[in-house]
Parts: sequence; structure tokens; C-alpha cells
Amino acid sequence: MDFSPIINQLYGVLWYFIPFIVLAAVFKSSWFKGVAGEFAVNVAAKFFLDRARYHLIKNVTLPTEDGSTQIDHIIVSEYGVFVVETKNMKGWIFGQQHQKQWTQRIFKHSQKFQNPLHQNYKHLKALEQLLELEENQLHSVVVFVGDSSFKTPMPENVTYGMGYIRYIKSKTEPVIPMDQVADIVQMIESGRYSRTLSTHLQHVRHVQELVEEKKKSVICPKCGSEMVLREVKRGDRKWQQFWGCPGYPTCRGVVSDNKTSG
Repeated sequence: MDFSPIINQLYGVLWYFIPFIVLAAVFKSSWFKGVAGEFAVNVAAKFFLDRARYHLIKNVTLPTEDGSTQIDHIIVSEYGVFVVETKNMKGWIFGQQHQKQWTQRIFKHSQKFQNPLHQNYKHLKALEQLLELEENQLHSVVVFVGDSSFKTPMPENVTYGMGYIRYIKSKTEPVIPMDQVADIVQMIESGRYSRTLSTHLQHVRHVQELVEEKKKSVICPKCGSEMVLREVKRGDRKWQQFWGCPGYPTCRGVVSDNKTSG
């Protein structure tokens, strides 16, 4: 019996479903979630902030001393320059303002990620240097989009969804003269790298290098701070090395010296 017609028909059905499979994979990817989150932030800014007073600049890559830094959104106004970092995450989020790492928990699985306030601090410093502004003229904002919830108290500038709009509107004291706002927008546009694929790939490589360097560090299992190498001062283990938390005595996290090998 010739099964060729049946096989050909099955191939035809499979080819019909391939586009849907590819689309499903794209929709579930971290890249798409990031793009969707940034799109939601852009739309909210355009619809709920007065365009005559607030000027949105998207996806800005700026040079830094050690490479480059990429900023999701910059909103320039007389009330300051708002630097917005977007996080598209799900699950429970645990973190404190000064911790180097926060925790994402999904059911029983937990993983660490960089404190987005620390991440945004580098963005602020790059803009501060470029624009020669004072600290009170720059505002750090972190907005979580997606199905996540905070399980620890967060600073007022760390918000969900539309909360970042409320935070921006809460700043009502002018700190930048109106006639300088357009100049600041122009300086950012002039100082940024061109929005090309080459710029994006170069920044991605820089981030990957930083991640590899971070992997070499030892993180405190209790508070998430980067630990420092110390020596035992007395007792049977005198002079042996161990990793201790820089927050001691508030945090007494310790990692045994077998982590120091290599």
C-alpha cells in the first residue's frame, strides 16, 4: 500500500501549524516580554502625560567610562529628568532599597536579580555627566509590568504599571527652567549612540561581559550583598580565609573558604 498521499497530507498539516508554533515561542520569549513591557510604558506616557510639558525619549544608549549603558525611557520636563527602568516579571518580588540583589519567587523556585534601583543609578550618573545636572534634577523610576507582586515594602519610586505615571505627576516643583527643557532633549539626542543593530549588539556584548565578571563574585546568602574576602584572626582556623558579608554585624552571612579556590 502506498502511504505517500497520507504522508504528504500530514506534512501539509504540519506546515500549516509551524507559523503558530513560531509565534507562540516568540510571545513566550523574554525578548517579546521586554518589548511588550516597554511598549506599555510608552503608551501610558503618551496618553497620560501632557506632551507639551513631558518629552519622552526611548531606548537611549549612552557611552560610559567602561563601555555603554542602555536606558529604556527618559522623560524630560521642568519637574526634572525621569529615568525609567522597566521590569517585565512574574511571581513574588522581594527586595530592599539598598540590597544589591532582589529575589523573584515563582512557586518554590527562587532566583536572584540585580536591584533595579542600582541598575538605574548607573543610568542616572551617565545622564548627570552628559547634561551637567544636579542630583535633585534627576529622578529614578522603576516600573514592574507583568504578573508580579511585591512581598516587601518598596520605595515610592518602585511601582506597578500606571503607578509610575502617578509618581511622575507627584513631582510638582519646577527644578529645570522651561527654556532649558528643549536644550536637554537635544543634548540627549546628540549624545546618544545611533539607534542601529550594531549599537544594540555592541551593548549586549558589554552586558554579557559584565555578567561574566559578576559570576566570579561571591554573594551573601542572607542579604544578597557582594561579599569580601577575610581571614580568621584567632583559634584553630587562624589565617584561613573566608567570605564575609560587608554588612557585618547587621548581617552575619558567611561562605566557607572552599569558595575561594581557583
